[in-house]
Amino acid sequence: MSDERVRLFVALELPEHVREALVKWRAGALRGGEGLRLIAPEALHVTLCFLGWRGAQEIEPIAAACAPIGAEPALELALGDAVWLPARRPRVLAVELEDGGAALARVQAEVSDALQAGGWYTPEARPFLGHVTVTRVRSGARVRARELPAPPRLGFRGSTVSLFRSVLRPGGARYERLRAVRLGSGAPASRPGSGSAGLEPRF
Repeated sequence: MSDERVRLFVALELPEHVREALVKWRAGALRGGEGLRLIAPEALHVTLCFLGWRGAQEIEPIAAACAPIGAEPALELALGDAVWLPARRPRVLAVELEDGGAALARVQAEVSDALQAGGWYTPEARPFLGHVTVTRVRSGARVRARELPAPPRLGFRGSTVSLFRSVLRPGGARYERLRAVRLGSGAPASRPGSGSAGLEPRF
């Protein structure tokens, strides 16, 4: 049995037009910003559970544990306010998601419970905050949280939750989609080899 270790997380993917809107907003809001590293457009997503290092043989059971969320309907969401996290000494700039019916929080809780039951995940003590990390503060840099123009109040449908592998490289982490579940389908939407690559946010 292979003893390979892989770095995993589960995330809600964003439609392309939402990623494009976030990149356009960010370009204007952070003009001249120093000490910041922009997240690649293709890497923008909503982390639901960060699992850290797991054995490669755990990929299949982890994916199977996530599959039941396919019975949940697609999520009706919208971009909300910009927020620096944490507020006192920011490490990231994020955009909150408006989740009026708490559907995203429900999906996150379902994934969290399933992964915790399998022994792959320990839930965070702080409440879940649905958000998209758009910028990171570079290592060693200090950035003061400041007021930013509001992101566009763009509504969208979130329909794909994926298990990603994060591959650490000197130039920055890359991620590969391992499995995807389409909400409302009740079944996995993709198999290995159909993933994309991009910079992987930890938040």
